[in-house]
Amino acid sequence: MADGIDEALVRRLVAAQFPHWAGLDVRRVASAGTDNAMFRLGDDLVVRLPKAEWAAGQIEKEQRWLPRLAPALPLPVPVPLGAGAATEDFDQPWGVYGWLSGADAWASPVTDLAHAAEELGRFGVALRSADATGGPRSFRGGAVTAWEGGHLPKAVAALSAAGLLDASTALAAWDRTLALPAWDRDPVWLHGDLLPGNLLTHDGRLSAVIDFGGLGTGDPAADLLPAWTLLTPATRPLFRTASRLDDATWSRGRGWALCWGLVTDYYYGDTPGPDTAPTPNPVLAAVARRAWTEALPEYA
Repeated sequence: MADGIDEALVRRLVAAQFPHWAGLDVRRVASAGTDNAMFRLGDDLVVRLPKAEWAAGQIEKEQRWLPRLAPALPLPVPVPLGAGAATEDFDQPWGVYGWLSGADAWASPVTDLAHAAEELGRFGVALRSADATGGPRSFRGGAVTAWEGGHLPKAVAALSAAGLLDASTALAAWDRTLALPAWDRDPVWLHGDLLPGNLLTHDGRLSAVIDFGGLGTGDPAADLLPAWTLLTPATRPLFRTASRLDDATWSRGRGWALCWGLVTDYYYGDTPGPDTAPTPNPVLAAVARRAWTEALPEYA
């Protein structure tokens, strides 16, 4: 994977492959995201480049599928406007998209949570209703138990040692997640990463959904994460009703919030351990802690 992603690199790539945009100003977009680097290109465009090995292939996927899915979705999503090719300078495909105004829901929190709950529910219904024939598998489209991969017990032990949770309570909740029935219907589309950093707000209201790097097909339970990363006990039922999913899928969504929250809090937070990230990510860690602290009491 190419490194050294900066404004100079983006200017060279744009000048070589999209000369009609070569005169536009380039400036980095601050983000806590781990997969892609983003740069404003003029006022109306954004350049998106993978910065992690695991993000390889995300741009091509977005370029192929977003134009097909976007017309059916009730919220604005990024529109691909240019597919950049790999070069000696940068060894992965990259993309140019239309810029969507607004701030992410971490930096500028949603204040109208009832509106967000219903809009996110409608968004999920529309996405799942789209034809999924030929769609790639989402990295979160399988069972949460498969994603966990053995990391959850270590995360629970570390967070318990730090005095943040009761290990027996967390592991009992995880046992209940393990016992849930699996998705037994045809795969459907899911965004795969509906975290606050990938939701845009304007004047306190949800205004757009971005970053479809996790887009794919499978079990839609992971797309219920906003119930515990964004919403409150009072607005969670609105999202549940608007999502039109069965009780087992909702419970698997809670399992995602529990597992993703615990493991990500441990990995990106300030709890030391052999499997933690070399560089902490306080934003992701804070979102993760909210996820598991909102989800765990519901198991009682």
